[in-house]
Amino acid sequence: MHGRFERRRPITEMNLIPLIDVSLILVIIFMVLTPVLVQHQLTVRLPASAQGVPGDNDATVSLQIDARGNITLDGRPVRLEALESELALKVGKAARKTVLVQADKSVAVQRVVQVLDVAKKLGVGKLGLGVQQAER
Repeated sequence: MHGRFERRRPITEMNLIPLIDVSLILVIIFMVLTPVLVQHQLTVRLPASAQGVPGDNDATVSLQIDARGNITLDGRPVRLEALESELALKVGKAARKTVLVQADKSVAVQRVVQVLDVAKKLGVGKLGLGVQQAER
């Protein structure tokens, strides 16, 4: 009977579960927003074409070259030296994958050819150049 009449003491521990929940939610929000923010910061002025055809987004790997010659692979910056290994991870052995190169219209043709050579060396199924629809 002694244990029954013990005096109850208040819980003095800090509850960390709400803090952990909020932290995980913030991490998820940042993971979702980061690719969107990076995509909006990258400005590539594509050349115009009258015969542009929209591509299939599921089977397309996007390579972008900005006006300064910087390369991004699906929104992530990549150096030309590391492009082959990074592209090999994205494309793999799938011959149905399409690599879409979107180069700024002020980029030297040599830079675009270097990127196309890397993609062709990996045996990519289709290569494409990104263009804007010409205004009529």
